[in-house]
Amino acid sequence: MMSDSMNSPASYPASSNNAGAAARSVASSQSEMTEFILPNDANMLGNLLGGRLMHFIDLVAAMAAYRHSRNHVVTASMEHIDFIAPVHVGDLLILKASINRVFHSSMEVGVKVWVENPLAATHRHVSSAYLTFVAIDGNGKSVPVPALLSASIDEKRRFEDAGRRRETRNQEQNRKRQNQAAHQNKGAIESQNK
Repeated sequence: MMSDSMNSPASYPASSNNAGAAARSVASSQSEMTEFILPNDANMLGNLLGGRLMHFIDLVAAMAAYRHSRNHVVTASMEHIDFIAPVHVGDLLILKASINRVFHSSMEVGVKVWVENPLAATHRHVSSAYLTFVAIDGNGKSVPVPALLSASIDEKRRFEDAGRRRETRNQEQNRKRQNQAAHQNKGAIESQNK
């Protein structure tokens, strides 16, 4: 059995930054959005277009990031998206977004998407995604965001998972930079030899 101190937000490390604002809980910025899927959202088979779903995911994630940072935010990346099952015209699309982790000026937001068919009385998970947002000021410069308090076991797991995804992203960016530098050096050597 866990002690109460293990479940308190203060017992788990908050994201590190110095935005000057008090740390905020995951629950304080969670966002939910519901969309009724219409024919103009769908392809010729009556299925929701993937790009339209990505648009909805970006919107609900931006709401969560905006609420947490209390600043304007821009989408830096959509890290991962799974299309698990189709969504049909007439379905209700339910999107829920939560901040997983805060870094200095960026935030990872997790989005889960469900579809509800009221006629068939069904409810199922159809998509998941991770997005990164950066908080900016009126001049478009990045600004620090408040720390995130992860209280529940699930929030702590998402916090840790977000750190691993960031590490993987950074390794991939470094690999790309090294490959680009090697390619540029090879091109420079070839042009000198001509």
